[in-house]
Amino acid sequence: MTRKVWLSVLLVLLALIAVANRPSTASQNADKVFERIARVEKGLLPAIVIKGQSTALTIADRMAHYKVPGVSVAVINDGKIEWAKGYGVTEAGGSTPVKPETMFQAASISKPVAATGALALVEKGLLSLDEEANSKLKSWKVPDNEFTKEQKVTLRRLASHSAGLTVHGFRGYAADEAVPTAVQLLDGQKPANSAPVRVNVLPGSLWRYSGGGITVMQLMMADVTGKQFPALMRELVLDKIGMKNSTYDQPLTSEHASRAASGHRGNGEMIKGKWHTYPEMAAAGLWTTPTDLAKFAIELQQAKAGKSAKVLSQGMVSQMLTKQSGEYGLGIGLGGEGKTATFAHGGSNEGFRCMLFAYAETGQGAVVMTNGDQGSPLANEILRSIAREYGWPDYKPTERAIAKVNPEVFKAYVGEYSVNGTVTISTENGKLYLQPPGQPKAELFASSETEYFLATDNIRIVFLKDEKGAVNELTAHFGNRSLNGKRIK
Repeated sequence: MTRKVWLSVLLVLLALIAVANRPSTASQNADKVFERIARVEKGLLPAIVIKGQSTALTIADRMAHYKVPGVSVAVINDGKIEWAKGYGVTEAGGSTPVKPETMFQAASISKPVAATGALALVEKGLLSLDEEANSKLKSWKVPDNEFTKEQKVTLRRLASHSAGLTVHGFRGYAADEAVPTAVQLLDGQKPANSAPVRVNVLPGSLWRYSGGGITVMQLMMADVTGKQFPALMRELVLDKIGMKNSTYDQPLTSEHASRAASGHRGNGEMIKGKWHTYPEMAAAGLWTTPTDLAKFAIELQQAKAGKSAKVLSQGMVSQMLTKQSGEYGLGIGLGGEGKTATFAHGGSNEGFRCMLFAYAETGQGAVVMTNGDQGSPLANEILRSIAREYGWPDYKPTERAIAKVNPEVFKAYVGEYSVNGTVTISTENGKLYLQPPGQPKAELFASSETEYFLATDNIRIVFLKDEKGAVNELTAHFGNRSLNGKRIK
């Protein structure tokens, strides 16, 4: 063999070795996702970013700050689940780690999943969006009164919180409490711990959140099919989407209980009996994982685009994601427009807080579930970090500057104020702090001598002076809401 041929063979061998040692596309993508996860974990952001200060926070530090033992996250990108990961433990003081398969109470995120089941029954011809609910209800009827003479309670109004029904939410039933039936719940009869669900404003006249109305929807679904609600939802939605780690069973079965996270109070203590039971299944009873809820969100995205119809048709999903009353569609909250249109829902059960947020058209979104009463601000901080990493137009913090105020001014504000409970204002080491009932104190930053803000939430506090210059009152601004509080000490 000539020298020229040997050189050619050697070059071919070197090229083959180089190709063999080159990282695969799959490996490169995995490395990219791993790097993204690391940035999200280290880049949590508060609601308010203070100008000129570094604000990046770690997920471990924030879990400790909020006394939340466990968190689970799933991120949707390019129409698929890009990653899912658990943090912390299922129970304070325990060693069982939170995994992507660990089940949490979805709380009010139960509502959009249940509404999807109701809309599936509409497409099957068993329910109607605009027919009077009482025509389908068998085991109980919405009591008629002066408000139902002209306008009726309908499924569309129930799902969009515009049926005029009472009872905002439910606290569930502790492990040692008797659990009522759905009919007992709706009539407020013992052992129910909530008021009767009744129409007290004209149906269709306004948007008003009503877990009671969603419980009426639950009973309608059971009555027209003759099936128990958990089994019905598994048949209509959960199995079809592949939500394998999800159930509406209340109380939770022993099989699922072994994979469930325990709920915790704001001080980090576990709820007695680990969790509450919610017979208000459609409103608050879903046990699930972020991965399963991400599958649910992806199915809505795909169905809206006409690429899937596992549960609902494109037309029905379009109705679901169209505003019906206020900023609400059929079972879910809506925001944005066009390419930035979103659907979302939060959840708040005893010991559990969670959030589902997704874009209707771009194939992006995320779900965060926690097992602590202070999980909501933590979930929002995680979502802001995800939003920054993935370039979302939403979940951007607000930047504010701090005004220079003499710390001596703070002394006039120290005391206790009555604002939905006792709020304590204190000062320490030249800083001003606010402590809501049952929560840790948080630093207040000055916008002026009398106006302050929290960095962790969109909350402003304004101290009010009387004609003599004494501070005996404050106003707390929560977004578009305001509450006044008198000094009580």
